[in-house]
Amino acid sequence: MPVVDAAWDEWLSSNVARGCSADSMIEAMTRAGFVGDAARVAVQQAFDRERADSPSARESATEAALVKGEPQAYQYDDAPVARGNVIRAYDRDVRVLMRCERPQVIVFADVLSPEECGEMIGRSRHRLKRSTTVNPDTGKEDVIRNRTSEGIWYQRGEDPFIEKLDRRIASLMNWPVENGEGLQILHYGMTGEYRAHFDYFSPDQPGSAVHTAQGGQRVATLVVYLNDVPNGGETTFPEAGLSVAARQGGAVYFR
Repeated sequence: MPVVDAAWDEWLSSNVARGCSADSMIEAMTRAGFVGDAARVAVQQAFDRERADSPSARESATEAALVKGEPQAYQYDDAPVARGNVIRAYDRDVRVLMRCERPQVIVFADVLSPEECGEMIGRSRHRLKRSTTVNPDTGKEDVIRNRTSEGIWYQRGEDPFIEKLDRRIASLMNWPVENGEGLQILHYGMTGEYRAHFDYFSPDQPGSAVHTAQGGQRVATLVVYLNDVPNGGETTFPEAGLSVAARQGGAVYFR
């Protein structure tokens, strides 16, 4: 049976701050293995801590969240990525092609060299398996029609080559390398796709708790392109009306 450790405390606090309803948080915890009464007590304590630590204006907002479960608007902060048109990312200079503040999207060139792209393709080709997604109810890995790519995961720092890329990417994103996931390599065939989705673990979905309790919430993504694409293959942000074309060695960052 799981316990309310530091990771769960952080999960509870972040969901209270986001305005999630008490019922949705209790449901998420019970699906992750908590007894119902223990989940209710933990959630109530999280809301009590928020009220104790907050001024009256925030206190009323917290009470409204308990009663109505209304989500709060997204709070934009400053992107952690360094300013400037060229960023020194560990061992390589990376060019900035475009910045967008809302949503926070940055397009880069020269994140990987052509030789490094070829190395990643060559060493990954024989390990590809059908990509999965997180089941929103159980947290298990499912194969679905909305995602038809093939892929593999590398362990963080798996060998000197992977460790170098891990450090470069962490430096570019200005985020601790130990807070990152291992590199995921994806291959899309002629009809391959991943339809519109979010990269974070939705706090209102019970299955998310399985992952956030282990590794925390995802805060940013960097998609690096390993080859040029003559047609299609864009990374699209539909609500912003923005799409980024695949260019070998280039990348798109988003919060």
